[in-house]
Amino acid sequence: MSDQTKDYSKYFDFSDAKLVGREDGKTTYRINGRNVQINAAPDYREEKKRGKEAVSVHYENTIPDELRTLGVGKKYMIQTYGCQMNEHDTEVMRGLFEEMSYTSTDDRMDADIILLNTCAVRENAEDKVFGELGHLKVLKQQRPELILGVCGCMSQEASVVNRIMQKHSHVDLIFGTHNIHRLPHLLMDAHFGKEMVIEVWSKEGDIYENLPKKRTEGLRAWVNIMYGCDKFCTYCIVPYTRGKERSRLPEDVIAEVRDLARQGFKEITLLGQNVNAYGKDFTDREYRFGDLMDDMRKIDIPRIRFTTSHPRDFDDHLIEVLAKGGNLVEHIHLPVQSGSTDVLKRMSRKYSRERYLELAERIRRDIPGAVLTTDVIVGFPGETEEQFEETLTLMREAGITSAYTYIYSPREGTPAYDMEDDVSAEVKKRRLAKLNEVIGELSLAHHRELVGEIVEVLVEGESKANANVLSGRSRSNKLIHFEGKKEWIGQFVNVRIIAAQTWYVKGEVVGEPVTDTSELAEQAG
Repeated sequence: MSDQTKDYSKYFDFSDAKLVGREDGKTTYRINGRNVQINAAPDYREEKKRGKEAVSVHYENTIPDELRTLGVGKKYMIQTYGCQMNEHDTEVMRGLFEEMSYTSTDDRMDADIILLNTCAVRENAEDKVFGELGHLKVLKQQRPELILGVCGCMSQEASVVNRIMQKHSHVDLIFGTHNIHRLPHLLMDAHFGKEMVIEVWSKEGDIYENLPKKRTEGLRAWVNIMYGCDKFCTYCIVPYTRGKERSRLPEDVIAEVRDLARQGFKEITLLGQNVNAYGKDFTDREYRFGDLMDDMRKIDIPRIRFTTSHPRDFDDHLIEVLAKGGNLVEHIHLPVQSGSTDVLKRMSRKYSRERYLELAERIRRDIPGAVLTTDVIVGFPGETEEQFEETLTLMREAGITSAYTYIYSPREGTPAYDMEDDVSAEVKKRRLAKLNEVIGELSLAHHRELVGEIVEVLVEGESKANANVLSGRSRSNKLIHFEGKKEWIGQFVNVRIIAAQTWYVKGEVVGEPVTDTSELAEQAG
């Protein structure tokens, strides 16, 4: 993936960058008083390309025997920002660290390596990371042997890597989303070379199976079913930072979920930037997301969720499969982003307001008990007051019960970055407040409709506010608080809803907890 003939000093526009040498595909420069080893660097133009090259699947172990003791006596810490995909990447990195004999710590004063696994979706996420790098500079000065690393989606942005080299030279390691499996080798370079090490592949790599994972809880697990996105919404950096769509083979996904079932996990969330595009890249079989979900139904695990889906790829076959129920839950997260067809066109979402409403109606009609949630962006370039009002009315017409809401944030490298950001900050904040007010009303109304119903709850833990109160989630992902015993954590209980709040409901347990979920239906009946 590296190109030892490339002049990275020109790429990053460092007038004072001096070539130190090239060896084994690694190019070293002297920049801002420090040697920087650049194996590969991000390039927006390369990230935009979608080649037809076949994606290979690798099953071999990615940790050489000589690196399995690299971390003996050392501790690592990973701070994760962003989405569930980043959380899952962190699980993989934890697994790699621990197979190299590192141990985990939550105390940065005790850590030998600190990694920031970053998000590039919004500007405030990047601001948090750069703020944290500022704080860590003091720690690095106190402990020069500490290795600091930045990985994840921010690392895939050329402007970010450039900024780190210019203003945060205390960072030792930068790598991207496509080469997480290279972490053992990069750690070795950073540890022994004492140089800043940069390796960010601009083109997506292959699929690496059998990567170790260390999950932090035993109830719920995330399973990647695909990588990347080909939608290229004009506001979104993800197709550049995560690459083209690559689906894992169904037999590998099914094997992982079956193994998690044997380990006792109660709930699995299938992950993808656009999960319902799963399988479209297969050339040797006709197997799509609906087929995978149908196979998930046959696995002995209580709950299967998925996120995130795209309205354009939500087909009739998937709806038919989800309508079968069983361990396939009724909660469907269906991002709309805007209720205006004109704004959706500028976003390049490839569907209209009418198409989304038709899909929402079909889902609620055909899937018993379906609960819809969504994502919404306010203040997109050119959004008028009338178009914003269309978003508010769509929330009601589509039967949305909850939403993640955001103010538009320009991302360098995306088409929208070149659009005039003509909605003022004041207007954006006002619209966001109004949208959240409407979502709150819809959420409370939905929760009031639940009062008196008995729902299945997976008990997740104690309430942060009251140790006598437990909290858990229903199949439709509703947060429920109720009094109960600590030993119920990790089990399923039936709970009668007795009071509605805006963002959660209160309940009381009906009967005793059970481990066989088939008994829950009998209790509720």
